[in-house]
Amino acid sequence: MRLDPLEITGRSSFSYGRQWRLHPAFWVALAVATAMCLPNLIDPMIRHDDYPALLGRAEDFWSKTLHEGRWLNYLWHLRKVLTPAWVNHAVYQICWVIFASVLAIAAAPPGRHPLIAAPMAALIVVAPPAALISLWFNTLLPGLALVAVYALVVHHVSQRTARWLLPVFILPTFMAYTTYPILLLALCLARTGTRSLRDLAGLLCVFTISFAAAILATYTLNWHVHGVFGIPLADWRNASPAHDLGGLLHNLSAVRATFVDFATKISVGSHSLMVTHLVCFTGAITLLARHARLELAYLGAGLLVGVALTILQAAKLGVLVPTRALLFIWVFYALIMMRGAQILMRRDGPIRYLGLMVTITLVVIYAGINHVRYAQFHEWQAQTHKTAAHLATLPGPVHVQGSATRNTVGQSAGIQSDWALYFRLFQLAGRDVVLCQEHNADCNGAPGPSPRTDWHITQTAGKTWLVIPDTDAPNP
Repeated sequence: MRLDPLEITGRSSFSYGRQWRLHPAFWVALAVATAMCLPNLIDPMIRHDDYPALLGRAEDFWSKTLHEGRWLNYLWHLRKVLTPAWVNHAVYQICWVIFASVLAIAAAPPGRHPLIAAPMAALIVVAPPAALISLWFNTLLPGLALVAVYALVVHHVSQRTARWLLPVFILPTFMAYTTYPILLLALCLARTGTRSLRDLAGLLCVFTISFAAAILATYTLNWHVHGVFGIPLADWRNASPAHDLGGLLHNLSAVRATFVDFATKISVGSHSLMVTHLVCFTGAITLLARHARLELAYLGAGLLVGVALTILQAAKLGVLVPTRALLFIWVFYALIMMRGAQILMRRDGPIRYLGLMVTITLVVIYAGINHVRYAQFHEWQAQTHKTAAHLATLPGPVHVQGSATRNTVGQSAGIQSDWALYFRLFQLAGRDVVLCQEHNADCNGAPGPSPRTDWHITQTAGKTWLVIPDTDAPNP
């Protein structure tokens, strides 16, 4: 086996100032992202609580400054220039590709073909948590844009400068999405020039202090504006905060549920796929432990920091942390696994390409899974387009009888609230919508029961009605 001396000395592969703008890893990652998102490029799916960011309705987002500390996102809602959803989605995906590409380039071994970083970048791009969280792209765009900007900064400046700027970027990214700062940490860990345990300890101290300062700043801002020092969770989350050791022990079930849910979703319920991940991850750790111990210490420390913060949140608040928030786990998994594959490529014989082939296979599998996931929204998008076109010829506000959440069309897209239909019709047709489920006083004269099982529009009592049958219940 041919070993690179840099692995033994603990030096990183990163070369300060090297060119990136035309790096093959970016183009490969962009191609994979485009193919994966193809069903969602022209008319991207938007979750109901992401529409305020698209439409610039800051008042509808205000409560999240208190309950989630999303102050950067709130400022984004106040912008004067609004862009179409497809533009926001495209920019969001490009930002994700930039982060993945820079991280892969930083972690790739030196003196190798530029394409060696491409599989790692592609594996990060197809992360299942990234696909799940991308449905809130309008809201998260400013935060992910800052992550992408920091990635470019890390690539083009010295290590010292990049670390000095880390606290500056942690504060706003924390106020965009709680786990974004861990992505910044991943960049710093991969970017490190000469590794040592002392350097690692120093970097983790900087991150910890910066993260704590971001929490304190958010708490203080909430206290100044809302009169509450902290980030109290919204009632719908059904949190059970722990106030003592007994409470923490009781909430360990939420910790277990968080990681079980993560494992289930990234393996799409496939036992074989989960075993594949475990075998690959174990093999990569073994190779790194033998040939790149300091690199493993850096990447493992970053992963453990993120996992520790997740455990703390779930145990303290008694809530299930959604899989989309654990995006960093996949990022570090991809880094460790691909670095193991790159070390394996230094062996002689056919086994040298085993790790690379497995990585490419996983990229193809997850690109396909995410492609299908995006395509599942087609029925909802087509039905709402058809409905909006019909409503364009009718007068007055639209009164909605029925619920999209209890109809097969809405359920096929995982619609979580009838407000998704409210905002969707406003987006497509600019129509005022009255949800009778929410505004019963405005729905006098509603049409009677109908044997029809499809969405249909009618006019009664001088009003325009959109009737959505409840396909969960027997037909009348």
